[in-house]
Amino acid sequence: MSLQIIQDGKGKTAGVFIPIKQWKQLKKQHTELEQLEYVEPTKAQLLQELKEAVIELGLIKKGKLKACPVQEFLNEL
Repeated sequence: MSLQIIQDGKGKTAGVFIPIKQWKQLKKQHTELEQLEYVEPTKAQLLQELKEAVIELGLIKKGKLKACPVQEFLNEL
């Protein structure tokens, strides 16, 4: 397998690059890897999530829902 090591600006290993042909072979052998691939959300999904976020913000403003710390919020992303 011809992996390429990806390093950050300080030379620390940050990840690996797997050629797509080899990635497809790995997915055939290990079906659980399919879950790791990013799936582009649909416009409807994005709009639904935005709607839910606006509702949550309204509840937070009214004091009916507790806000989480910014760092916790960013970690969820």
